Amino acid sequence: MNPPQPLPILRYPDPRLHTVAQPVAAVDARIRDLIARMFATMYDASGIGLAATQVDVHERLIVIDVSETRDQPMVLINPEIEWSSPEKRKGEEGCLSVPGIYDGVERSIAVKVRALDGEGQSRVIDAEGMLAVCIQHEMDHLMGKVFVEYLSPLKQGRIKTKLVKAERDARR
Repeated sequence: MNPPQPLPILRYPDPRLHTVAQPVAAVDARIRDLIARMFATMYDASGIGLAATQVDVHERLIVIDVSETRDQPMVLINPEIEWSSPEKRKGEEGCLSVPGIYDGVERSIAVKVRALDGEGQSRVIDAEGMLAVCIQHEMDHLMGKVFVEYLSPLKQGRIKTKLVKAERDARR
């Protein structure tokens, strides 16, 4: 059996990144295949999280692996944040859809999330630190929001210009 093929990742400012994802109706063979391809895509791009929105599938599905050893894959289907800590911290974030750009974003330091796993079983995840940040970042994608939208309009404009130019140069 061949390994799953990575999918193309949408790049900011692609308007499809602003599509609000719909709930996954059933955890079936199609979704399991998508999960495998999303993990292949994320690992191939050296990412720690990937939302289906970023691969132009507008369903509420996230894959994450924040482990150093890249062997603790986590699947969140139809995730909902049940609780987030009032305490927030600003941390440096990057995004596979915004290559080469890193900036500070304020997020809750801990969250409790209810979601289905890759088998369709309901799970509650208590996350803190990097995992909490990653979950919040990826859930933003499901709502059609990219992390640069937390930045000033000036920074957003500079990032958009830089990425559009890089895309244009890459096509030459």
